[in-house]
Amino acid sequence: MNWSSVSLSFTDVLWSFLAFCFLVAFCAHKVSLHLPIKHETWRLYVLFQDLIRYGKTKHSLKRDDWLRSFDVPKRWFWHFYAISVGWNSLLLAFYLNFIFQHQSYPSWLTGILDILTGVQSTNSQVPQLSTLLVQLLLCVHSLRRLLECLCVSVFSDGAIHVVQYVFGVCYYIVLGLTVLCSDRLGKGTGPLLSQLDWCHVVGVALFIGASLMQHQCMVLLARLRTGKSGTVETLAHRMPEGGWFELVSCPHYFAELLIYVSLSLAFGGLSFTWWLVVLYVLFNQALAAQLCHELYISKYESYPKQRKAFIPFVL
Repeated sequence: MNWSSVSLSFTDVLWSFLAFCFLVAFCAHKVSLHLPIKHETWRLYVLFQDLIRYGKTKHSLKRDDWLRSFDVPKRWFWHFYAISVGWNSLLLAFYLNFIFQHQSYPSWLTGILDILTGVQSTNSQVPQLSTLLVQLLLCVHSLRRLLECLCVSVFSDGAIHVVQYVFGVCYYIVLGLTVLCSDRLGKGTGPLLSQLDWCHVVGVALFIGASLMQHQCMVLLARLRTGKSGTVETLAHRMPEGGWFELVSCPHYFAELLIYVSLSLAFGGLSFTWWLVVLYVLFNQALAAQLCHELYISKYESYPKQRKAFIPFVL
């Protein structure tokens, strides 16, 4: 999609709405820090914090028992990536079948894409290298995160709200559909290899760099709880140090943002829909990083003052 001919689809409205919601949540939380201390007992405030916090940032929240009944283990994060691997691999298979076998998508998938994009499918649609590349990278990203959750990360008894869990499951399903929506709204020309552009190369390079950065962060976080032999010694939360943690409290969240920027570049940098996804990831990860940053500052008196929460030297 060219920037000069932007027309909002249902998908665009959805991602714009989600980005706006997390921006409002981020601003509301920042404002709440300046309210009188008694606001921490307000039911609306507690409910709001319960919905935006998870894991270690939820421990200090004073909640009623009925709110705790909605908790599910944070270690269930691996469910998100398992679903993403399965679902996005299926969509990739459909797209490969479309490219090499010239077969249309199943009717149920075509119907969903018609609704999400507001554009009817056509038999003249040309396969796009950008779409294939983003689908492959999304599958690789999901598989790596799944393996990290199962084989690297050491989860404590932290919890997430069941609403967050359902949202996470739906998120990766909608994300895969968004890739195909961007394909529907874009225009491919010529054979796949002839479509290769510098944006694809830069996007893949940034994806690899950001993925390595995020993996390093996951390893450093895991080492806070394991000994030299790799066995788990504690489930306590310790102050992260080393690598990108010297610059920001949550470099793994910053790496996540860079990964989505890389996917947007792999789309040629012209997918308006995918830039809305990047905007959502920016506000979503900024909120999570801010909560972790505040926890570290309150918990460790020697916490480095020069560290930012999310983006080095900026936020």
